[in-house]
Amino acid sequence: MRVVVLGIGNVLMSDEGIGVHAVDALQKRFALHDDVEVIDGGTTGMELLPDLEGAQYLVVIDAVRVGKPAGSVVRLEGDEVPAFFKTKLSPHQVGLSDVLAALRFSGGAPDHVILIGVQPASLDMGMDLSPTVAARMDEVLDLVTTELATIGVPARALV
Repeated sequence: MRVVVLGIGNVLMSDEGIGVHAVDALQKRFALHDDVEVIDGGTTGMELLPDLEGAQYLVVIDAVRVGKPAGSVVRLEGDEVPAFFKTKLSPHQVGLSDVLAALRFSGGAPDHVILIGVQPASLDMGMDLSPTVAARMDEVLDLVTTELATIGVPARALV
């Protein structure tokens, strides 16, 4: 089984970088199963195609605009994920939408796509997460590790 955890976002725009910050924290705080590949996707798009092709599970962590209070954490799955990317928060989301469509077209799409998202409080220039979003990091990581355990590739806390 091949599981990919993909963090995306622009770390120069505060909370827009939550996905990248989250995969970094995931790798520092947890020992991951050999079947789990963690990718810092930054703001890339089609360059991700070979990295995602053939994954059975894709867990994406990203900033999301879902009309909820800043710092709200959401989980979307399956058909909800491409629908989310039709309302973009930033340019990289169009790239991921295109990548998912290309993977479906080529027959290499993940069997399961799960999005863990956080409503940003700030998209201002800055490399740090806002206090509101930073305070949700443990919840985001808990959701990701719960997904991994459910899939059958549990993570072990290093602390």
